[in-house]
Amino acid sequence: MPPSDILDPAQIRQDFPILQQKVHGNRELVYFDNGASTQHPRAVLEAMDSFYRTSYANVHRGSHELSLRASDEYDRARQVVQGFLHAADSSEIIFTSGATAAINLVAHSLGDITVGEGDEILITEMEHHSNIVPWQQLAERKKAHLRWIPLTPDGLLDLADLELLLNRRTKIVALTSISNVLGTLNPVRELTSRAHEVGAKVLVDAAQSVPHQVTDVQELDADFLVFSGHKLLGPTGVGVLYGKRELLETMPPFLGGGSMIHTVTREGFTQGELPARFEAGTPPIVPAIGLAAAIEYLEPIGLDNIFRHECELASTLMDCLADHPSVRVLGPPADQRAGIVSFVIEGVNSLDFATMIDLKGVAIRNGHHCAMPLHERYGLSESNRASFYLYNTVDEVHYFSEVLGKTIHLLKQ
Repeated sequence: MPPSDILDPAQIRQDFPILQQKVHGNRELVYFDNGASTQHPRAVLEAMDSFYRTSYANVHRGSHELSLRASDEYDRARQVVQGFLHAADSSEIIFTSGATAAINLVAHSLGDITVGEGDEILITEMEHHSNIVPWQQLAERKKAHLRWIPLTPDGLLDLADLELLLNRRTKIVALTSISNVLGTLNPVRELTSRAHEVGAKVLVDAAQSVPHQVTDVQELDADFLVFSGHKLLGPTGVGVLYGKRELLETMPPFLGGGSMIHTVTREGFTQGELPARFEAGTPPIVPAIGLAAAIEYLEPIGLDNIFRHECELASTLMDCLADHPSVRVLGPPADQRAGIVSFVIEGVNSLDFATMIDLKGVAIRNGHHCAMPLHERYGLSESNRASFYLYNTVDEVHYFSEVLGKTIHLLKQ
């Protein structure tokens, strides 16, 4: 993979105030926990601060100046997301509180009218709990069956028996585009096409791909796609559900309340138009504006450049880890993964390791990463994970490798 010489992480780091600090006294902060949540550039912080200071009000409910101004900004944020995902219509963009809420919305609204007793829902063994539990709940409600696409030893989807797993009883297929543990790049377009051949609807958990790769929902042809703002330099409290308009129009509202109605009488209500139908109550106004600012920060840098840079860092780290015989890297080779590297250290507890290297300024994730079935598949209960973004550097990777070697030595004494 060619070096990402177009992207200058040292210059980019200057845009992130949190990365300028020292931790544990005098340690430079090495933030390798981007798979969990990313940091925020000044552009995002200032956009949210400015809105709070000058334009805050509730949206689509008032005729006064601030409400009109806030409504315009909120609607513009939806259009920014539409363009970012290459969606056909802004009404296909639903703001939620996060990817988890978006998946639950589909599992209830679509699932309850689509899945019946004896039907099947197909997911994969590498899913985040957010893309497992809602389907388990749906299967329990409807007396349906949950099926699993297994994994190969090297962390790829095992599609050898896909024809048996994907059949006319399959109503919904839900899969991640990139594993949050293994970094595996999944063949989403191929699986979507196969699912549509048997009449199944497809939901893509794109929380680990939308912040890193160009996403064209029309080209993918997935029926639904979800992601979270906080993994894309944006704030917490906002996520996105993309859905094909023709499907969203057939789905009943998941939550009831203000905004999602057209009329309410003592006898009942009529539901509102898209996208308001699925945005009951006061929406995530300021987080949505922060998300739009994050997208507008990323686009000039280029997601292709960002992804190339992250893959370079992952490959470098995997080469470094190969020099440590007690370290086992999980997942596929570097050319089949994104900027995520999870590993286990023989004889070393992941919490002990993460705590020790934190004292050296390195922030990683330890534990099961909300993917317990995946860890069980490989006979593990936990692992360590380093995940990269545009502000991470090769020097940080080499520093991490050095700290890793010294920490293993100390923990094994």
